[in-house]
Amino acid sequence: MKKIFLIAILLTGFVTLSMGKEAKVSEIQKALATLQKGKWIDLTHTVNESIPRFGSFPSLEKEALYKVKDDGFFVYKNSFVTQYGTHIDVPVHFVDGKRTLEQIELKELILPLVVINKEKEVKKNPDFILKKNDILAWEKVNGKIPQGSFVAFASGWSKKWGKEDFNNKDSKGVAHTPGWSIEALDFVLNERGATAIGHETFDTDASSDVIKNKFFESEKFVLDQDKYQIELLNNLTLLPEVGGIIIIGVPKFEGYPGFPVRAFAIVP
Repeated sequence: MKKIFLIAILLTGFVTLSMGKEAKVSEIQKALATLQKGKWIDLTHTVNESIPRFGSFPSLEKEALYKVKDDGFFVYKNSFVTQYGTHIDVPVHFVDGKRTLEQIELKELILPLVVINKEKEVKKNPDFILKKNDILAWEKVNGKIPQGSFVAFASGWSKKWGKEDFNNKDSKGVAHTPGWSIEALDFVLNERGATAIGHETFDTDASSDVIKNKFFESEKFVLDQDKYQIELLNNLTLLPEVGGIIIIGVPKFEGYPGFPVRAFAIVP
């Protein structure tokens, strides 16, 4: 009888423990079900040999090593720079000794999404530079930027993708593209505690700042804070300013300064 009673106790504990585990999984599944009811928006440009790229970088090269009709399976051998297409820049990209690609933590790759939409301003002035006052004005309408957010600068520039004016060079060959000011980045990253930032152009810096400073000072600032950024994002102007999340798929190459990513948003 004692043995039966002991077995009953053990079985009760096992069932209780199992039910507890199922309850946790159930909550995660409920969260996924909620996400699946939202709008899923791809923030990534398709990659091929002819996409826009930073001027000194070569284009993608690919070779079909194996084909289904000949070998039974299909494999490409690719050659491309790490900062190609929609991509992540990690701290070591500009600052020696900072984090490399595989050191970005998983929890940093799913974040609350904040979108600062300045498409109208950029249309009027392609040299537009996002300032701290612009972000303060955004907060008056939308509330304080939550700590741990991904803050995206929506300029509408991704609509120029694949067109001759993506670099927007004038008759003298001078580019005119928007960007972030260091004061805005300092506010977002250090005062508001954002985890990462992103934008639709090649660079964090406006082209006018690059010409003036002879370097990418805004980009260096971001990476020197041990934060990361996503460049050449797509479809940012389709997103609400608050209420969404961003998910970033990043490979785990050791010691790399960045890599193409698959980024997407889920919004209400």
